[in-house]
Amino acid sequence: MNSRGAWLVFLVFAISTSSMAQQKTSPPHWTYTGAEGPEHWGDLDPSFTTCKTGKEQSPIDIRNPQKASLPRIQFDYQPAPLKIIDNGHSIQVNYSSGSTITVGDHKYELKQFHFHHPSEEKINGQPSDMVAHLVHADAEGKLAVVAVLLKKGQANSAIQTIWDHLPREKGVETPVEGITINAADLLPEKLGYYTFAGSLTTPPCTEGVTWYVLKSSKTLSAQQVDAFAKPYPMNARPTQPLNGRVVKETE
Repeated sequence: MNSRGAWLVFLVFAISTSSMAQQKTSPPHWTYTGAEGPEHWGDLDPSFTTCKTGKEQSPIDIRNPQKASLPRIQFDYQPAPLKIIDNGHSIQVNYSSGSTITVGDHKYELKQFHFHHPSEEKINGQPSDMVAHLVHADAEGKLAVVAVLLKKGQANSAIQTIWDHLPREKGVETPVEGITINAADLLPEKLGYYTFAGSLTTPPCTEGVTWYVLKSSKTLSAQQVDAFAKPYPMNARPTQPLNGRVVKETE
């Protein structure tokens, strides 16, 4: 092989290797509809296998929960600089450290919250107009999610602050200069909840997540729902089988 041929072989190999590297580092693409929708998530990438094989998947349809003597959730949320990202699947607010929930003797720190339209959780077969998922992690990285159901009614000032500063570009966190947000403003007055063992509701559908779905809802206006539905007309995973799990409810 002459030097020109050797060079061409090297060039093709380099391009092929680069392409393979890009494929490995690029996250698998998934959606909420069509060929890359929820029923296919488990087949899109080996890392998504739990989406189809897991036995404690979320969300669920909450029916016939068992009343139990459960500890109250102690919320200690502090105001934080508003940092928003449109991640291509939802609008997400990334939260600064220092805000926590404590359930019994277990403390989790708030990491981020995001929204789904309609709500992923159902109560006796009925979804809410939207839901906010507040995602927390403990010192060992175990996750707990507080779900706040959102129903059409009076406008929600905290959500309006977020909607007023939506980023123009997807996938880039956008700090909003001079604006703070307090996740406590998303909480209803009554903090009773349903709880169960579940998973992330998006790929890779990791299990071992403790869920707290608040029984009381918060309102937002029809216009605020429409503003979210414009970029995200439907970003809710279908409810998953309980597979023998017990859902507990505060008394």
